[in-house]
Amino acid sequence: MRLKVLDVAIIAMGAAAILFAAAFVYGKHEGNANVTISTKGGNFVYPLKIDRRVDLPGPLGLTTIEIADGKVHIDASPCLNKTCIASGSISQPGQWLACLPNAILVRVGGEAEKDGVDAGTY
Repeated sequence: MRLKVLDVAIIAMGAAAILFAAAFVYGKHEGNANVTISTKGGNFVYPLKIDRRVDLPGPLGLTTIEIADGKVHIDASPCLNKTCIASGSISQPGQWLACLPNAILVRVGGEAEKDGVDAGTY
């Protein structure tokens, strides 16, 4: 049995449709997520999609917050136990990090990235 031109065209269109669907579902669709950092000195809001380092003063000294690759984490802090640093990175709205001894709260707000996977949410 030989493949005819129309058979090859149908197979190619099917493969293209599968690739397009996979790229759409698993590709990154950037939302408008932002990072709000609250200190005794005020609230600071930064877009999650723009990489930056922010040094903010607290009662114990400077805490360094790093926003990179669509995630945010506490990179350095003068607190003794460093639990805030060990907490890792966050990237989804509703997630937060805190350095309680230095009175700094980091929250992600806005709209989540649409990546097609909703497992583990609610």
